[in-house]
Amino acid sequence: MAAPAPALISVFSSPQELGASLAQLVAQRAACCLAGARARFALGLSGGSLVSMLARELPAAAAPAGPAGLARWTLGFCDERLVPFEHSESTYGLYRMHLLSRLPIPDSQVITIDPELPVEEAAEDYAKKLRQAFQGDSIPVFDLLILGVGPDGHTCSLFPDHPLLQEREKIVAPISDSPKPPPQRVTLTLPVLNAARTVIFVATGEGKAAVLKRILQDKEANPLPAALVQPHSGSLCWFLDEAAASLLTVPFEKHSTL
Repeated sequence: MAAPAPALISVFSSPQELGASLAQLVAQRAACCLAGARARFALGLSGGSLVSMLARELPAAAAPAGPAGLARWTLGFCDERLVPFEHSESTYGLYRMHLLSRLPIPDSQVITIDPELPVEEAAEDYAKKLRQAFQGDSIPVFDLLILGVGPDGHTCSLFPDHPLLQEREKIVAPISDSPKPPPQRVTLTLPVLNAARTVIFVATGEGKAAVLKRILQDKEANPLPAALVQPHSGSLCWFLDEAAASLLTVPFEKHSTL
């Protein structure tokens, strides 16, 4: 198997410029997918600061698609906390409040966990829903996954040195001992992340600079979870602001609208 293509690193002068470019890329990728043979667009979102960034920029960027286009979007979540949707830690709950109220993707096209189930059953239920949404794929293949990265190098709910990094059979895994609260979560596994057609990592702020140097520059013998995301046949991009990229000496593309 050919080695994965190297990651494309894009650095923006501010989180605001990064967010605007990210939203445009999502809208462009969606338009290309809807015009293609499959005529659908499968998007996987992560939580954290991405919620406010996408809520600010994506509704306007995606508006030209109109209701008919958005009806052919499929939206899933890269990981989720096992809390009620009304809880402040619920990734879907935050997107429902801040983004989906202004981005009319039909509820039937939004794939969520059942937060009332025990964590193991919630993971199995979410995996079943994904398989139904991605019929014909032996493993769900998202057109675009947008991931974050923690200061410890975790992505989704895949944490450093955790046994879930070795998971190869399940597409969704439960976790009951998350080092970051809340402890009970479900997460996509590395096989799904690495099956995606495009993966974009988003990181902003100087608090991410040290871990980004480790991931993108230092070839560590025991790679951090985010460094294990290497799409087999898809593309990998990193969208960073200047603060997050401040310790990098590897080549990157500088973007600015100034």
